[in-house]
Amino acid sequence: MQIQVTGHQMEVTPALRDYAVGKVEKLARVFEQNTGAHVILSVDAKLAHKAECQLNVPGKQLYADAEAEDLYAAIDAMIDRLNMQVRKFKSKLT
Repeated sequence: MQIQVTGHQMEVTPALRDYAVGKVEKLARVFEQNTGAHVILSVDAKLAHKAECQLNVPGKQLYADAEAEDLYAAIDAMIDRLNMQVRKFKSKLT
């Protein structure tokens, strides 16, 4: 699975990149047919950090975003939302 991590008006540090890639790779354990993911990290204001992810699955694109005071917390919340969507999509297939 290809995973792209980009920053919107910010520089993505290697630690943030590794954290985001590690979290998205855990979704591959739930549903192995993921073809790719694009994670966008941004800082909207001084206290609002935003994480967005678009996950490509066969026949559909799943999207989730989250905001938090910490970028790591935003990534965790985004992954939780995306995990629910992946589980729901997987149950529809079976």
